[in-house]
Amino acid sequence: MVALKYLIPILLWLSATTGARADEAISLALPMRCQPSLTCFFQNYVDHDASDKARDYRCGGRSYDRHDGTDLRIRNQEIQKQGIEVLAAAPGRVIGARNDMEDVSVKTVGKAAIAGKECGNGAVIEHEGGWRTQYCHMAKGSVRVKAGDQVTTGQPIGIVGLSGDTEFFHLHFTVRHRGKIVDPFAHGAEENSCGGGRSLWAASLSEQIQYRPREIIDFGFAGIAPTMELVESGEIDKHPVTSGSDALVAYVRAIGLQAGDQQSLALEDPTGASMSTNNLPPLDRDKAQFLVIAGKRRTEAAWPAGRYSATYRVMRDGAEVLRKTFDIEARLR
Repeated sequence: MVALKYLIPILLWLSATTGARADEAISLALPMRCQPSLTCFFQNYVDHDASDKARDYRCGGRSYDRHDGTDLRIRNQEIQKQGIEVLAAAPGRVIGARNDMEDVSVKTVGKAAIAGKECGNGAVIEHEGGWRTQYCHMAKGSVRVKAGDQVTTGQPIGIVGLSGDTEFFHLHFTVRHRGKIVDPFAHGAEENSCGGGRSLWAASLSEQIQYRPREIIDFGFAGIAPTMELVESGEIDKHPVTSGSDALVAYVRAIGLQAGDQQSLALEDPTGASMSTNNLPPLDRDKAQFLVIAGKRRTEAAWPAGRYSATYRVMRDGAEVLRKTFDIEARLR
């Protein structure tokens, strides 16, 4: 028989060890079937500012007041129609789900219509050690799990949609530990730190989830003047440049732009001569997204064959912080 004086320390050690395991940080897989900065983009991060202002984990402006999760967006509605899957970020048990809300922008239905259901169609998964993950704004009828279901890492649980309190197609992903909001990019970060804490994302995702202060999510050419609505819906792709197009317009949509950023978009013809340049004044405030266009109306019988090139630049304090050059095929149909 083990002596009591030895048994007590053993029990204390086992209790401490079990508690430590229970509080171990969770390891998260990407909660969407996509490639960050290619087919999906981090739009907003958790707000780390306790005031009515907002600050992301790198002390940037990629958040808004009291935002409690990570927004992983897709570019437009045409891509959403393909069925972009939402995935369980870790193994666990589903403790709640909703699947019957319409896919419609909150700008259309108003805040009152979704009060108490801001998450839209979604699911909450409980994991070991007091961790929970929440998945919001999925498409109506697409949620594939219900309360009580056991899920594995990477298991599809729904499709990205537009339900609840949202204006664009994305997944709002929230992490909680024992009821407290946790930023998966900066777990345990000290107050007012920039880039502190530790990442909860799986090590294999380190390159894909790198922080980008600003990012280009759309660029191209169109035969008409693009609008944010045409770009957001994907309808702009139905207006390609042809030899007989009324206009030849380059466009860029960027996210994460900051107050003071100065954008320009320059368009050149096949000879290298300038066709159009759009120099914008410095931004007066941070912008979640911004569309810039530059183009020209056709004045000849047809657009001359050749390669048309566009260059987008963002300058800040005299330094170039973002640049993209792109072109269209030399032969226009």
